[in-house]
Amino acid sequence: MRHPIPSGEYDVVVIGAGISGLTSAAVLARAGLKVCVLEMDARPGGYLAGFQRRGFRFDSAIHWLNQCGPRGYVTRVFDLIGRDHPVARPQRRIRRWKSPSVDLLLTDRPDDLKDELIRRFPHERAGLERFFRDAWKLGRSFDRSSGLIRAQETMGPLERVLHLVRRLRFALPFIKHLGHQGDAGVRKGLDRYFKDPGLHKLFSSEQELLACLVPIGWAYFGDYQSPPKGGSQVFPEWLAHVVARLDGAIHCRCRVTRILLEGGRCVGVQGEQRGTPFTVRAPRVIAACDVEALYERMLPPEAVPAKLKAKLRDAVLYSSSVTVSLGLDVPAEQLGFEEELIYLHRDDVPREAHGGTDPARSGISILAPSLRDKSLAPPGMGTLTLYIPALFGDHDTWATGRDAAGGIVRGEAYEQLKQRVADALIDRVERELAPGLRDHIVQCDVATPITHWRYTGNRSGSMMGAKPGKENFKAGIAHYRTPVDGLLLGGHWADLGGGVPIAVKSGVNTALIILKDTRHAAFRTWRDYLDKGLAVGRVRNGPGLVPYAEDWVPAPTPAEKRALRGVNGAEGEED
Repeated sequence: MRHPIPSGEYDVVVIGAGISGLTSAAVLARAGLKVCVLEMDARPGGYLAGFQRRGFRFDSAIHWLNQCGPRGYVTRVFDLIGRDHPVARPQRRIRRWKSPSVDLLLTDRPDDLKDELIRRFPHERAGLERFFRDAWKLGRSFDRSSGLIRAQETMGPLERVLHLVRRLRFALPFIKHLGHQGDAGVRKGLDRYFKDPGLHKLFSSEQELLACLVPIGWAYFGDYQSPPKGGSQVFPEWLAHVVARLDGAIHCRCRVTRILLEGGRCVGVQGEQRGTPFTVRAPRVIAACDVEALYERMLPPEAVPAKLKAKLRDAVLYSSSVTVSLGLDVPAEQLGFEEELIYLHRDDVPREAHGGTDPARSGISILAPSLRDKSLAPPGMGTLTLYIPALFGDHDTWATGRDAAGGIVRGEAYEQLKQRVADALIDRVERELAPGLRDHIVQCDVATPITHWRYTGNRSGSMMGAKPGKENFKAGIAHYRTPVDGLLLGGHWADLGGGVPIAVKSGVNTALIILKDTRHAAFRTWRDYLDKGLAVGRVRNGPGLVPYAEDWVPAPTPAEKRALRGVNGAEGEED
């Protein structure tokens, strides 16, 4: 799978081996194209690469999955790539809100939560019924969204008109909620349903009204999944296997420094692998990487209009995070945790404080991944993940320094700061949820926005690129075709939104644009499959697709290897 130094000629080069870039590569490889994937990290995966320590396996980014159930469009895309793909598991206990005045649970039976709220607030029954009914309508829109996978760039004129109609139908239930953002907006939006302060406290941390409604809508339609056995990193492991099995090349520790242009058209890339320069030629390149790195550093200044670059610099991004990954010497359930995400928050601080970096005030998302998947920890042990939003510039850029070239330098002040933040989060969880937690921690890893930036290259360590919203829509932030002929944008910059579904959606669309532009027979196979809802068995060896053996077997996790060998496994890389 990994060749010493990238070289030669390919049909397509993909920059970035995150799930979007790998999805593009796998779709194109299934179409018989010769594909080369270049990844700057030590292994494929991007935000899903995860890491291991002392027999524990940790996911780096996943709280839950959507669109990965039997009817989800991620599953639908993966089914046609290969039916040996990892299978996400349905989640029953979904989210628990925990604060000094609230302790409530959302499950895959959201009416149970509605009934409990009506029992506690009988005078708000009518509003609660309307609130949950509106949430159901939003969930139904998402449930019907599989017909919206294809981007307009893959469509003809009539298809675009029909696509616009479908998008409007999808958007209708959302429209009346869109303006309710920020503290005043959320309060006003909730007041349309109920006014009791006790009910408002349940949603005291949400930054927009849709964030109160959408999770309940997803729950109505069973659209919460946990990662497959082995963690979310098995998705990129499987995709990398498909690409390699179909004679594609994946090269890691490769930093692309330049897009090669001839006559204004993209003809390949140049870069370095561990200090050794390389050149790979291809008539088409997919940049499933940070758009700022692509437009500001890999292309000459005149290749991209200054106005477009300015808009992208001003784009509204998702935040980064502080993530504390804990290995425990006991199963997480022994400390009182269950499979749901726990949102630990305070209802005596301003709404905006919940999304800040102050560990004493911010809302904390808490997961026990090993409870969902016993293969992630050695027998009799467990894992716990604590997460808060954070920004790259917080704490004076996390107490880092600068070298002579302006690069970020992490020193003792950085290490001390991130440990202080982690300690404050652990103390809160121990005090409010899990007495004695500290006595059971045998491994602690802390990732900051600096960590996420280092390993992914995403601007400011953003977890998911550009947010959906009025500003980004108006500025035209999301785009697949770049100003350079032959160069396509992939990943979270090609389509607004975040998470595995958007990454897979953008990945399949960049591939489909290439198949359409080259009049490849596989384009029609994919189009009919996605648009007409055909059974995968009817098209898995359809026109334009080369056979794939569907022979992927997941490798044992570190804990499983350790159990098989009876000795300690090797430790992973440190931050």
